[in-house]
Amino acid sequence: MTSRHLILGGCGFIGRHVANRLALNGDTVTLVDRNAPAFILPSEASTRVNWRQAELDAPNWDDLVAQADVVHHYAWDSIPASANKDPGGDLSRNVRPTINLLDALVRRGSGTLIFASSGGTVYGNILQLPISEDHAIRPVTAYGTGKATAELYLQLYRQMHGVDCRIARIANPYGAGQNVARGLGAVTTFIDKALKNEPISIFGDGEVVRDYIHISDVAICLAEIAKAPISDEYIFNVGSGLGTSLNQLVEHLEAGIGRRITVQRLVGRSFDVSANVLSVERIKRVYGWSPRLTLREGMRLTLSNLAEGREFPDSY
Repeated sequence: MTSRHLILGGCGFIGRHVANRLALNGDTVTLVDRNAPAFILPSEASTRVNWRQAELDAPNWDDLVAQADVVHHYAWDSIPASANKDPGGDLSRNVRPTINLLDALVRRGSGTLIFASSGGTVYGNILQLPISEDHAIRPVTAYGTGKATAELYLQLYRQMHGVDCRIARIANPYGAGQNVARGLGAVTTFIDKALKNEPISIFGDGEVVRDYIHISDVAICLAEIAKAPISDEYIFNVGSGLGTSLNQLVEHLEAGIGRRITVQRLVGRSFDVSANVLSVERIKRVYGWSPRLTLREGMRLTLSNLAEGREFPDSY
């Protein structure tokens, strides 16, 4: 059975890959973004995808949600650095529009909302690895606090109004087409620097550990979450379940490009959590999902896609 999907932030990295996956499944998709698409979807998907221009803080929510069975909320008007500089603005530009969206879904009386949270920032300093969804939320950045606050409102509206809200705490996605300028994603940043023969900057000793997942695996997972029936379990980590240090990341990249990379060591940053690795046992149990690509395989695919000038893999 096909369905109609509305993707906020649909022209972003996650949004366009989820759109491609859904369209290949036969669904119809509307991308909502302030910017027109700057990418070309594969021909077999493009006929089922359209675009509407809207700002996150001033759309006609009732009109938008009326056109969809599932709303995907992947729009977020900040990154960790900008959120820390202006926490109040981050709250106003991101959390308030999320509440307005929830109110529109209450007025509609039906529909599913998928929210892309941040598995890398909402947990904060970790008590136990890998991190399960039951771990306390203790963000140490304004960005993580904003995401956690939005999560709490989704849970509130689920309890108070019965809105079918589902939360995906995504690890560190990477892949061809990710916007390097936004400063998100060590894998993408390292690859970009290496291909330009520029030194890679690492803060501290390089032993900071993170969970990296290829965008194609993220897209498959989010499409599965969107398709699933309503469940009492609705918060899911989306990651690889494995940790990789920055030093190991450099080693994987050197193996992929076949040469050594210059690394510039900088003073460590106080806000960098030492380790963040997500447990994916819950989503494996509930939906049967697990990532297909190892980090080494995903990096090889990314390098291949970049060399061929392609963003979307042949298949998901």
